[in-house]
Formats: sequence, C-alpha cells, structure tokens
Amino acid sequence: MNVLVWLTEATWAACVDAARTWSPADAEIVLLYVIDDDVAAIAHGGFAGLLGRSRPPERDPGTRVEILSTDAADELLAQAAQRLDRPASTAKMHGQPERVVVAATDGADLLICGREGDLLRVGPHSLGRATRFVVDHAPSPVMLVWPEQPAETEPPPPRHHRPHEGGHHPPAPH
Repeated sequence: MNVLVWLTEATWAACVDAARTWSPADAEIVLLYVIDDDVAAIAHGGFAGLLGRSRPPERDPGTRVEILSTDAADELLAQAAQRLDRPASTAKMHGQPERVVVAATDGADLLICGREGDLLRVGPHSLGRATRFVVDHAPSPVMLVWPEQPAETEPPPPRHHRPHEGGHHPPAPH
C-alpha cells in the first residue's frame, strides 16, 4: 500500500499520527510538504517593482523568503519523520499546494491530509480552500483528520432556512 501524507504547518502532527495508526506496517509512506512559491514571488515582485529601484539584486527579500521556506520545509519533514517513527520517504515540492498534492496522489492508495479552515465549525466551511480542492479532486481515497478535537456543535442551518430578522419578510414569489 502506498500512503501519501500531506503535511502543513497546522496539521502535520495529526496527519503523521494518523499515518502511524492507520497505515499497515508494510505500507510505503511518503511525507509530502509543498512550498507555495507565490509567497516568494510576491516578495520578488515588490522588490523589483517599487522597492528595488537602485538596489543591488542580492538585497531582494524574495531570495531570503525562498531560503527560509526551504529551511522550514526541511525542518518540518525531519520532525514528521521522527514522529512517524517508522520507515518513510520525504518529498518537498514547489507550486500551488492543492494542485501539487492532487498530482502527487496519482498512484497512491491513500492520501492523508488534515482539516484546515474554521476549526470551530462543522460543515462546508470547516475546510480551507486548498484542502477542499484536494478532497474534491484527489484521484485516490482521502483520509481527512482533525488537527485537534472536533467541534462539538452542529452547523447552523442554511441561510434560506433561517427565520428572518427585524420583522421584514421576503417578497412573495410571483
């Protein structure tokens, strides 16, 4: 069995714990971290556009952001491998995280990812944008784990089912 574990800063520990608990002993586990290049690109763009006039290129903050992102990814992958405490490979990729993860699941038997978003809510807004995309488009089964205890409240009713406030009533249908 091939298990891909998508690691993010907010959910990596819960994802690793799920992989350790639910993956068969002989599973081939890959710990994946995706560096979002948009962050460095914004820093590069700001430097080149407004801040970079008459400044040497080695002072470009985007380069420093790239280095810090890579170092942080390496540290997180090392901590995840140590926490997993069983054989696994690591992968560090660049790009839009949701698209990279979906592409990386090709050939995987299981994707483990963490629930990001509003952790106090259940329902459709309980997943962040990237996680929602991955859950909707991954070609493999997905195990979605909570990084903390799940919310214990029920989701609010949909807007069209809520009573109207302020004494105003919706217009009558024609």
